[in-house]
Amino acid sequence: MLVAAATVVAVGLALGIWAAAGDEGGPGEGSASRLPAAGTTTTSAAAPSETPSPRPSPSRTYPLSKTPRTIPAVRAHTPARGPGWKPARGHRVVVNDAELVDEGRLLAGELGLSYAGEKDDVRAGDVRLALNDDEGADPESYAMTVRGGRVNISGPADSGVFYGTRTLKQAVRGGGTAPEGVVRDEPAKPQRGLMLDIARKHFTAGWIEDRVRELADLKFNQLGLHFSDDQGFRIESDSHPEIVSKEHLTKAQVKKIVELAERLHVTVVPEIDSPGHLGAVIAAHPELQLRSAQGAAPRGAIDISKDEAGTIVDDLLNEYADLFPGGYWHLGGDEYAALTSDNPEAAYPQLASAATEAYGSGATVADLATGWLNDRADTIRTHDRTMRAWNDGFYAGTSVEAAEDLQVAYWTGKEIGARLPVEYLSAGRDLVNYNDEFLYYVLGQPQTFVYPTGQRIYEQWTPRVVRGTQAVPVRYEDQILGGSFAVWCDLADSQTQDQVAAGIRMPLAATVQKLWNPGRPQLSWAEFKALAERLD
Repeated sequence: MLVAAATVVAVGLALGIWAAAGDEGGPGEGSASRLPAAGTTTTSAAAPSETPSPRPSPSRTYPLSKTPRTIPAVRAHTPARGPGWKPARGHRVVVNDAELVDEGRLLAGELGLSYAGEKDDVRAGDVRLALNDDEGADPESYAMTVRGGRVNISGPADSGVFYGTRTLKQAVRGGGTAPEGVVRDEPAKPQRGLMLDIARKHFTAGWIEDRVRELADLKFNQLGLHFSDDQGFRIESDSHPEIVSKEHLTKAQVKKIVELAERLHVTVVPEIDSPGHLGAVIAAHPELQLRSAQGAAPRGAIDISKDEAGTIVDDLLNEYADLFPGGYWHLGGDEYAALTSDNPEAAYPQLASAATEAYGSGATVADLATGWLNDRADTIRTHDRTMRAWNDGFYAGTSVEAAEDLQVAYWTGKEIGARLPVEYLSAGRDLVNYNDEFLYYVLGQPQTFVYPTGQRIYEQWTPRVVRGTQAVPVRYEDQILGGSFAVWCDLADSQTQDQVAAGIRMPLAATVQKLWNPGRPQLSWAEFKALAERLD
């Protein structure tokens, strides 16, 4: 909970927080857990500490500093008088812990500074990265203090320190100056993502790496890869090479993407969607195609009454768990064609028979599909992952309940059987917001989809707007873990990958602004857009 505490900040300054440790910041500086109200700037009438400090010290000849303009906007800034900080030849980046080596080397390279490693001495112009012992603080929180011609960025974990370096990088972009004072910052939502459909459209490894860098600079922390669908299977496979499309990523390329993402605090979230959207698998294994009593074969639907169907999907899940070591996994579960029938049991008698055999008299095809999802969850659970599935893969009125630890990836209310978000939330499930009204970038704009605009997201969407344009009650705020912008390639040739990158740039910036701070932005859309163009 953020606390409006300008007086607390003032007292902290009077006690000489800045003057401790050679002006590198006192022990309280690493915590962002006592932030003022979101989007505020705190000020203080307290005089600077009387403790002597190295040059240059704050002076009344300087006006009070202004909050740095960044995307996403920092949550709180305590202004001070002083010249601020700009990178210059001879300045160093130093760290206080070996865990921050990657962050230190990256920042030094980006700003043209020298990386000096772990150092205790203090020099003019230093940027010091430090881990603190702020137990219980959000690991993604940080404090950035600019004073005495130096910068101190501290946080309880390397992720928070990294986000502090992104703030500094943006503040000095294009010859800018990091303003004097203290930034205290943390995200509102722990999951902030972009999902890419690389199954319907092949994207090059270099293009994906560029997106990882873009996400990291904007403080996103997840990249979803939907790499299996009807149109293609896009990652090299050792267990089932027969299903892999001609245009695909090698495992070496994916490993490089994952390693880059890990260094930049972005978790790659893989998705092998099932039991629908398996057309690429079925093309190599036509015996697994679902067929109705009349012989109709709905595209991409696997026959879940066959043991071999579960075996091949589990083979793939186990294989790719080693390639994607991050903590999250997307199981899919949406749009299973058998359940779009008016009478699934009559249309697909083999599924009805398998349901009653597995779950007893009265069991339905929806029970069987729920059991399928649970079985795949059992496979991934052995790899210690947090799992999610699309909201229309959770069926109402079934005797078989979806596993309790499955998070809801809520994307639409347009699908058959799609329930309102509050039905999942009131049942205690956590939810990740993929609202297709705002966050779906569907190539070619098929059906009713239109390319989302950053302005509409910025001005109208918040993480509580899960379905359509209506927000769920505030009491469910903590169950909404975050959100993800999604690129779907239904009409793959409608845009080149470079056009996709350009088209999603402003929507991504707007999305992360609202995930970092869902309150009303202080900048107008025109000001925000101009800022994004300056930082590009």
